[in-house]
Amino acid sequence: MAIMTIPTIITRFRLCLVPVIMVGMVSQVENTWWTEVAFIIAAGTDWLDGYLARRLNQESDLGRFLDPLVDKMLVHGPLLCFIQIGVLPAWPVFIILMRDLIISAWRVSGQSVVGANRWGKIKTLSQLIAIGCLLGPSQFTESLPMVGFLEFAQQLGTQLFWASVVLTIISGAV
Repeated sequence: MAIMTIPTIITRFRLCLVPVIMVGMVSQVENTWWTEVAFIIAAGTDWLDGYLARRLNQESDLGRFLDPLVDKMLVHGPLLCFIQIGVLPAWPVFIILMRDLIISAWRVSGQSVVGANRWGKIKTLSQLIAIGCLLGPSQFTESLPMVGFLEFAQQLGTQLFWASVVLTIISGAV
């Protein structure tokens, strides 16, 4: 049994936030601001667990396996919800899913677990920022005084999403 390190506990906590985020996204309740908060916490702790693993010298094969797996769930879950609620088309999300499945299969096919490279980390960061920007407008009604900001966030999130699709292709090729 693997030792429960602080980074692993944080990664598992992040995993528990994924269904909370997805339920908030597809619920019919308006103004589910807690969905955005849960996503920001989950995305922020992605950096934290890796930093602590290196800083505390608690890097492990379990962490190298679990962290990118949870990253994928944190990205794929909301992207699938965005398809369901009509925010994103399915085909670019399919490209992201296929690339991630192929890379994950390759990563675990060897004797040891291979961590993400720089392109993969940039891709994940761009996806997380895009999702964060798209989440706000999808969770709040137009009656709020923040309409201008939400429209800007929607446009920025859409542009970042398409940039992340390009980065997904690049990171899968290198």
